[in-house]
Amino acid sequence: MKNPGIKLLAIACTLISGCQPNYYIPNTQNVPLLTSKGETSLTLSGNTNQVEFLGAYAAGNHFGIQLNGGLIKPFNQNKEAGGSGKLIEAGLGYFKEMENNLVFETYGLFGLGSVENHFPSSKSSATTDQETISAGLRRFGVQPVLGFKTKYFQIAGSARLVNLSYYNISGNHVYENELQTTYLEKNRSSFLIEPAVTVKGGVENVKFQFQLASSANTTNSDFRQDNFLLTLGLNFNFK
Repeated sequence: MKNPGIKLLAIACTLISGCQPNYYIPNTQNVPLLTSKGETSLTLSGNTNQVEFLGAYAAGNHFGIQLNGGLIKPFNQNKEAGGSGKLIEAGLGYFKEMENNLVFETYGLFGLGSVENHFPSSKSSATTDQETISAGLRRFGVQPVLGFKTKYFQIAGSARLVNLSYYNISGNHVYENELQTTYLEKNRSSFLIEPAVTVKGGVENVKFQFQLASSANTTNSDFRQDNFLLTLGLNFNFK
């Protein structure tokens, strides 16, 4: 390694965390609670690690459409060590307004994205200063929702049930003496259960949104991913 700063960072990375990669961070669940044809819900949401745009439209009396997108780039990273990800997701679903201000909806979701991690090389090599691991990802499944909706307040519980898979896996990063392309090949497909609670409050057409969610990998409970998500946002709703 020609750069002593890179070499020092590599040593620190190995001693402190072993340069552990992260292959999945859940995104905010789109919980629009649509109730009538023509209703539109737009949400800008995120935290210090990610920013997301969530859109939903009631195309029929009980038929809803979703389109969601997000970028992940954790703030506590630097040029030599870190990662990023992106996802775009579409959904089709059914919604129904019930008695006592209750709303039921369920969506079928399909998303495409990518993930990458990069770290300073742990080897004394003059040919490279970085180790990387990257892959494309696919995610599909269903998201049922039951919520309580009034003019100024909404609260909903949802559960996203999805299959997560990886493709186009490439890189040279080694963690715990295992090439991470091999690790991802062995964990190419997982089933996730992701419950969430969403709270919205404000005026009729504009509300602040808070969401707390968790992600449980039922295929491999030790899979290298984030298991919790907290996001804040601003929701706009038009009829």
